[in-house]
Amino acid sequence: MDWFIIILLLSLSGTAAALVKMRRMKREIDSFTEQTEQALDHIISGKGFTETGEIVKDSLWGRLSERLWRVNHIWTMKEQAALEDKKHMKELISDISHQTKTPVANMKLYLEFLEEENLSQKGREFLSGLNRQTEKLDFLLKSMVKMSRLETGIIQVKKEPENLYKTVARAISQIVPAAAKKDISLSVDSEETLMVKHDKKWTEEAVFNVLDNAVKYTEARGSITVTVSRQEIFTKISVKDTGKGILLERQAEIFTRFYREPEVHGDSGIGIGLYLTRKILELQNGYIEVRSEPGKGSCFCLYLPNE
Repeated sequence: MDWFIIILLLSLSGTAAALVKMRRMKREIDSFTEQTEQALDHIISGKGFTETGEIVKDSLWGRLSERLWRVNHIWTMKEQAALEDKKHMKELISDISHQTKTPVANMKLYLEFLEEENLSQKGREFLSGLNRQTEKLDFLLKSMVKMSRLETGIIQVKKEPENLYKTVARAISQIVPAAAKKDISLSVDSEETLMVKHDKKWTEEAVFNVLDNAVKYTEARGSITVTVSRQEIFTKISVKDTGKGILLERQAEIFTRFYREPEVHGDSGIGIGLYLTRKILELQNGYIEVRSEPGKGSCFCLYLPNE
């Protein structure tokens, strides 16, 4: 009987010790969890990881806190380096933009002077070609600066509630003269009071790029139809033309930088417009898609989220 009591007491003592140990472990786990959450919250919020209390190096938190400090230090250094790179890139792009403006402007001025000179027929042809190439160079430089600013985040797209009809109308007004020269009919179907959160300047640029392509690759006496409609999640801007169309296997490539279809290499353009349009829409959480068949025209659909 005495042995039974002794064994029972020993069992109860062991159980009590185990319960105390479990409670201590639970307190340590809770403390560790709380410290980890606080440290991660500080890192995520940008406050950085700091530990003011005494750290026991051999503890689980001690080992983790050292690594968290290293990760935070590395992230901070990389963030500072990225900001410096962005600053240098901004300065470089600004320099390129500034340095190229004057030579191109001078070239245009000299060409105007030459047009007043008494040139031969052959000279007039060369002058006309030089004018075209100068305009192309000017457009290329401006497009590349614009593209670089968007890619590096130097230019931030600012979305505000704006009248989308007016934004689209401004884009259409820019291609009216070119469409008139080819006797291309333009039609618009849109609610005139449609309000959508978007950057009106860059969205106008995106729509203009699609319209500009539609005019370039639509034959004389063709048609271009612009339709704006609000859907459940997105507002869609459709640009449908009666142009030459695009092969299915090339439809993904047309949104990449400097891509031009083999059949149009002799035409004006450098293959940046649709890339810029895609980039502008992505920065507004939108997207672009195309539906097209060779010989049956194309329909480009630009989507802006309804927020």
